[in-house]
Amino acid sequence: MINVPVHNGKGEEVESLKVDEAIFGGRIRYALLKQAIVMYHANKRIGTAATKSRAMVKGSTRKIYRQKGTGNARAGAVRTGVRRGGGVIFAKVARDFGKDMPRKQRQLARDSAILAKLQVGNIVVIDELKFEGPKTKDFVKVLGNLKIDRSCLVTVGQPDENIYKSARNVPGVAVIKVADLNAGDICNRQKMLFTKEAFMALIEKGKKSN
Repeated sequence: MINVPVHNGKGEEVESLKVDEAIFGGRIRYALLKQAIVMYHANKRIGTAATKSRAMVKGSTRKIYRQKGTGNARAGAVRTGVRRGGGVIFAKVARDFGKDMPRKQRQLARDSAILAKLQVGNIVVIDELKFEGPKTKDFVKVLGNLKIDRSCLVTVGQPDENIYKSARNVPGVAVIKVADLNAGDICNRQKMLFTKEAFMALIEKGKKSN
């Protein structure tokens, strides 16, 4: 069992939660975690680089002049890659770098990423995270009270526009719904900040799947 303290916005510990490691798979599956991170980065690649091949360049396929007797080097069509304005010989084409994994493997990788952060104490739980309006200054103050001074993934139970707008200008901080958690986003940041509502929802979901 892992003890996870719950803090308030002032950084004071108000309660403690006991989390069974079995909820998150019981162990860290490093191979699966690496596969999920590779997929995460591959799916962010945009393969739009492209150049024109001979088939794409305008021009006739007629031989420019006869093969012999002109004193010039042999020449074919104007679209050949060796002539100025011709097509590229090994032309680049747009491609999709995307990868995929089965849903259960993605879930196991996500659980392994969360368990890894739990074991080293990089998960912080706050009892409530609410703002009356978009206020970056108040959000940064809460992070300071919780001693979060590195990149952080803020996980909420339900979308909250005030939280999103308060966090969007803070470097290294991203906000995500607990239902959208994935191994790539988790491993991409040093800390995780859960609202108690989101953390309990994650635990309940883990119990049901087990």
